[in-house]
Amino acid sequence: MSLFNVFKISGSAMSAQSMRLNTVASNLANADSVVSSDGKPYQAKQVVFKAVQDAANQNASTVAVDGVIEDNRPGKVVYDPKHPMANSEGYITMPNVNVTEEMVNMISASRAYQNNVETMNAAKTMLLKTLNIGQ
Repeated sequence: MSLFNVFKISGSAMSAQSMRLNTVASNLANADSVVSSDGKPYQAKQVVFKAVQDAANQNASTVAVDGVIEDNRPGKVVYDPKHPMANSEGYITMPNVNVTEEMVNMISASRAYQNNVETMNAAKTMLLKTLNIGQ
């Protein structure tokens, strides 16, 4: 495997983790959105990754986003008869966003992103030192 493949692999992982971070940010921003664009409570979204085998190198795989799926867990029902979106019995269905889980996802994605940056920096340092051999 060429050392340049490290940049390709880490770049794909950084792109996938960036998508995951954007999805977490969207979920956190809509944690209290009682009504989304379709008129229903916001549904949390999750990013699904897939491994992509490198055609040129059988020992290397990159990561890609396979899709963004909606979390089908039911939202929390809250009794608030004064809320303008409450039903006739005074209940509101809140989004199914679990803020604690989203924070854990955010930390995990952030750390994975940082690890890939460090991997790229280490590969860059190794390439620069290789160029300086014999000088």
